Amino acid sequence: MRHLPYFCRGQVVRGFGRGSKQLGIPTANFPEQVVDNLPADISTGIYYGWASVGNGDVHKMVVSIGWNPYYKNTKKSMETHIMHTFKEDFYGEILKVAIVGYLRPEKDFDSLESLISAIQGDIEEAKKRLDLPEHLKLKEDKFFQVPKSKIMNGH
Repeated sequence: MRHLPYFCRGQVVRGFGRGSKQLGIPTANFPEQVVDNLPADISTGIYYGWASVGNGDVHKMVVSIGWNPYYKNTKKSMETHIMHTFKEDFYGEILKVAIVGYLRPEKDFDSLESLISAIQGDIEEAKKRLDLPEHLKLKEDKFFQVPKSKIMNGH
């Protein structure tokens, strides 16, 4: 995976409506164009990195890239779980992500509970890895910085 870290941005679109409702793990979804433009050597699986919404703060995240075998998707998706509690939905906002590392391949699960448990394990592992100095420095990457001319009302 020569392309890591990989930086991308796109407008948050409505997904399948499963993240928050079925899993209790909200996700932000990229439009198809962003998914279709991923480098060929970024294989499907679970990754970790950094994310920001709009001009907001940068937070730890995990992202699933692929087909979500448990749900038998017919379209490849990219679903980002940001490790932060947002007060409201942010559909239409620009999501920026820096994918910095790979956790595991996609796999099918025999129950919703085992899927949720695996995702929670991924989140815990990502939190630990993102505290490593080589990953922590990417939180400050210029990709996430808002030009001073774009700051309005102190934001």
